[in-house]
Amino acid sequence: MSEGWSKWERQIVNGVYPLRLFLGNSDHSVVFLTECTALGLTDAAIKLVPASASLDETRLTRWRTAATLLHPHLVRTLDAGRCQLGGHPFLFVVTEYAEQTLAQILQRRTLTVDEVREIVSPAVDALGYLHGRHLVHGQLKPSNIVSINDQLKLATDSVRPAGEVTAGIAKPSPYDAPEARGGKICAASDVWGLGVTLVEALTQRAPTSGEEPLLATSLPAALRPQSTDTLRRCLSREPDARPGLGELADAINPAPRASPLPVTITRVGDGRSDAGAAPVQRPLVARSFIIPAIVVGMLILAGTWAAFHWARGRPNSPQLPPHPEATAAGAAPMAAASQIAGSAPPTTTSVLHSEVPDISGSARTSIHGRIRVTVRVTVDRSGNVVDVAVKNPGPSKYFARIAADAARRWKFAPADSPPARARLLQFNFTRAGVTGKVLD
Repeated sequence: MSEGWSKWERQIVNGVYPLRLFLGNSDHSVVFLTECTALGLTDAAIKLVPASASLDETRLTRWRTAATLLHPHLVRTLDAGRCQLGGHPFLFVVTEYAEQTLAQILQRRTLTVDEVREIVSPAVDALGYLHGRHLVHGQLKPSNIVSINDQLKLATDSVRPAGEVTAGIAKPSPYDAPEARGGKICAASDVWGLGVTLVEALTQRAPTSGEEPLLATSLPAALRPQSTDTLRRCLSREPDARPGLGELADAINPAPRASPLPVTITRVGDGRSDAGAAPVQRPLVARSFIIPAIVVGMLILAGTWAAFHWARGRPNSPQLPPHPEATAAGAAPMAAASQIAGSAPPTTTSVLHSEVPDISGSARTSIHGRIRVTVRVTVDRSGNVVDVAVKNPGPSKYFARIAADAARRWKFAPADSPPARARLLQFNFTRAGVTGKVLD
């Protein structure tokens, strides 16, 4: 794979995917920037792997399995197949284009303990999704933890059935669990890979098995002893001795924090990744901003005052219990708490019932800034929603899907005519909660 790949730019794979820009290569694959017009994506990544009679069907089966997965923290696999380039047979897989990788950050600096905590929740959530379907990631490492539209995701082109026996790894790396060297990967193998990745994020050095006792002295002092011990156990040679995903998550994030620390991402680096990220010019930095206590107190007072006056104006409105996370934060107004719980106050007199999506904690922590999803609903004469169409899906199918599901449960005031009418709803997703309103 040492050929000058840039000369292949501007060729078209199977008449569908133009090779717009050479992004990088390893000893077994090459990645180009392409586009996927069928899905309206102007940027996508295409990985090319030389065909091999003994491995082709296995690879294609894995990639096609990955294409069926839908999770906000997994890179979408868009297409896979066979092609010919330069007279040579290749396999190809097309995925979302990753703007940045964790490996590129670690070339410049370590992460803080709080920044590592921001990685754990989405990674554990995605791995739990895979393991629940008897799949494993198989190659968890910094180059396969990527940023797409400011969301952390795991690359998926290595996903495979748990326990599948494959050819032994020719060049083992620190991210490969001991059992993987024999060609068999299980859910505990992903725990090994995640543990090694987290240690490297904190130290800029990937540990290997047998170094567990050294972790206590090499890891930052800000890391709790329980977290250090759990990371040490991730490197156990015996799979059964490693912690489960839930235990790992609880050790790194021991308790819900009063206010989730937002991550501001500034793209950077000049590295290459297995997931197809292009080099960019500015450092990717995660900053944690802590709201001063006095501001929190002011927000509590403002929220209480607003909720009191809203309740006085609507004496017959049912009161919803505050959302546990909103109560813990103490910074979100009571109206926002009721929206997180799944029901939003009507935004206009023609709305009899409005509902907003109930998103998981891990999905909420993945939000940076504001995500807007616009849904067009068709309302019948009695005020029921009979059809929905997502007009602006936002950056993720996950948020588009749950917004559409919530829109179906809206109820409008009956109308004598016309028999069917269209309304446009907008859902706004932030870390503080979800809101919904009628745009027209």
